Amino acid sequence: MDDPLHPGPTKTLLIVYHSMTGGTRQMAEAAARGAAAEPTVRVCLLSAPGAQAADLLDADGYIFGTPENLAAMAGLMKDFFDRTYYPALDHISGRPYATLICAGSDGHNAARQVKRIATGWRLKAIADPLIVCTHAQTPDAILAPKIISLDDLKSCEELGAALATGMSIGVF
Repeated sequence: MDDPLHPGPTKTLLIVYHSMTGGTRQMAEAAARGAAAEPTVRVCLLSAPGAQAADLLDADGYIFGTPENLAAMAGLMKDFFDRTYYPALDHISGRPYATLICAGSDGHNAARQVKRIATGWRLKAIADPLIVCTHAQTPDAILAPKIISLDDLKSCEELGAALATGMSIGVF
């Protein structure tokens, strides 16, 4: 039975990410935890290879998370955008989004690439890209499993919470 004083989720936040060494996954999971605190928002956390255009179309807002590999977004994240761009074009305009980047030294080029795609979809950025720099510079460090700091994970949680709250109250 529906409870009019405590309605179930009415909006969906889709978090799509790719992670090879675990850093971006930790960031995406933290954002999902933050967003899940908003009872009127359903959080859907999907890895990029499993996410489809229907997931984009069914969601009311987005968080895109990717590592920066060789000064670019990860290939599997690019594949997600390649597969979903045209089916979603002109159907998701005006929806809010945020970006999470796990980088070894910079992250800004991956963030620019995500922004260009989001601009084409006419999405509305709700915050600057959240870039976590791991300072991994050697092949061994780059390929090693990542552990994101508690402070950085807290920032990811706060971003997820802010987006979900804004969606819930109709700011976005």
